[in-house]
Amino acid sequence: MKLIGMLDSPYVRRVAVSLQMLGLPFEHQSLSVFSTFEQFKHLNPVVKAPTLLADDGTLLMDSTVILQYAEFIAMPTARRTPTMPRELLRSQHLLGLALAACDKAVQVVYEHNVRPPEKLHQPWLSRVSAQLLAALDLLEAALKQQPLDASSAAMPPAGVMIAVTWHFIQHMLPDVAGAAAYPALADYSRQAEALPEFQAAPHGAGTYPVKE
Repeated sequence: MKLIGMLDSPYVRRVAVSLQMLGLPFEHQSLSVFSTFEQFKHLNPVVKAPTLLADDGTLLMDSTVILQYAEFIAMPTARRTPTMPRELLRSQHLLGLALAACDKAVQVVYEHNVRPPEKLHQPWLSRVSAQLLAALDLLEAALKQQPLDASSAAMPPAGVMIAVTWHFIQHMLPDVAGAAAYPALADYSRQAEALPEFQAAPHGAGTYPVKE
């Protein structure tokens, strides 16, 4: 399998970390949807990160779609998505919140970094920022009420997304959501970032090291 996309994308990083936790070997090609658009287009005409090229050449896009497939082909003992209804409901609830927070954070980053400053639409930016904070507020309350496992052996899919999203926000939008206001999220992220799977795929433009 080949994972295509840069690790400064929280969605690409989510997949890189999760594939390791599932015990699935993969090659990582660090391509940007901006600076290497044409090269990316050669591999995937849609130019969407993350892209996964399966062993038979099939293209998969969207981190959730990719990881649904990855869990199916992983060893049963490595799978992370709960199978019991109550546990699955909570897991999907937290995953949905983390994905929403990530989506809104990316929208804020794009609003500042892609749109020309003279065309920045402040009402839209304020709305998106409020949605981001609402998702973080709910995640913070949920982690305080019932902490998630933060170990390599048992971190759930929602935990990976929460940690990756929080780390992205702190790198890209520290003034929008400060760590002091979200101690549970900050602590969970700190524990996650110390894990070998996260350290092997650090936020940034680098390439995940392929083990021989």
